[in-house]
Amino acid sequence: MRLHPGAKPEFVLHVESRQAQLRSELPACLPAPPASIVLEIGCGHGHFLARYAEAHPDRFCLGIDIIKDRLERAAKKGRRAGLKNVHFHKTEATELVECLTPGIVLQAVFLLFPDPWPKKRHHKNRLVRPDFLADLARHVVPGGAFYFRTDHAEYFAAGRAVLEQHPDWQIEPTAPWPFEEATVFQLKAPEYQSLVATRRRT
Repeated sequence: MRLHPGAKPEFVLHVESRQAQLRSELPACLPAPPASIVLEIGCGHGHFLARYAEAHPDRFCLGIDIIKDRLERAAKKGRRAGLKNVHFHKTEATELVECLTPGIVLQAVFLLFPDPWPKKRHHKNRLVRPDFLADLARHVVPGGAFYFRTDHAEYFAAGRAVLEQHPDWQIEPTAPWPFEEATVFQLKAPEYQSLVATRRRT
């Protein structure tokens, strides 16, 4: 997580404490390294990832969100389905990427209907931005995929432009969407756009 150079010392200490706790928690949540996992950022109630994990029993799946109630519902879905290959955890995407257990790599990352932060002054909070994509790429295996879907046309266009120019990522215009399971937001969306980008191999 990249902190602003002018961040107050007490805020820096707070973030460092939170990251230390996350680093201590993750080994118990993830398979023993070396291992590759599938990550969903902003997993909500777990509709997509629970079904994905059920359909791919050979892959370990991690869903993250910042809202406790959503994660509790997601975990219940996993338990009801008897899934041993999925875990849901409360953390921010930037901190997860910063604190990911050494030896754990990402084979696929899903970002489905994220907050578009529509006001221009809030665009810095969007995840499809150059610095976060560079940090994410450090953990994605070469050829690993980033799946982005949104119903916000301006965010999709802006995100696509960032990925087209990013040295770590390559948009795959003919790549198929790997798995369909409608999220709550997808069901509400009159239309949406999707793209697939892969981690460059060089």
